[in-house]
Amino acid sequence: MKKVLLSIDKEAVYNEVAKTTSYVGAKTNDAALYDRIFTTDEDKELLKRFWEESKNVVTQNLKRFFISEKEVNGIYTLELALHSSFKDGFISGMQQSLFSFFVMTITGKWFSITDKDSVAETAASAMLHIDDILKKVYYKQPPRIEY
Repeated sequence: MKKVLLSIDKEAVYNEVAKTTSYVGAKTNDAALYDRIFTTDEDKELLKRFWEESKNVVTQNLKRFFISEKEVNGIYTLELALHSSFKDGFISGMQQSLFSFFVMTITGKWFSITDKDSVAETAASAMLHIDDILKKVYYKQPPRIEY
């Protein structure tokens, strides 16, 4: 088995959620709707709950490979036990997918309160990122044949 660590920064996720919600709010061309959709620092308590719920979804989907998780100084680290032939080249893409999963999941949960029309699309996008991680985790390189 090979141990793999995936790490993401919670504040970077929150910043990306703010950018995403700001962009969606700006597309409405309605100042009141923009104010309702865009996340601010005052919304952090609710976003923290969504963060914790997202961590639970990640560990549930990756439980077969799960070793541990920890969050220290806002950095969330997930430790996985993967097969020995796992390609290290996938780690960067997995980290990006993990980051995007958190952003889309938190954004989707936020939209369930503020912009119900965007919920289904956002939730589907979040699950595509988990699927991407799983595809990389399960990928096994065929044996190399030399002639």
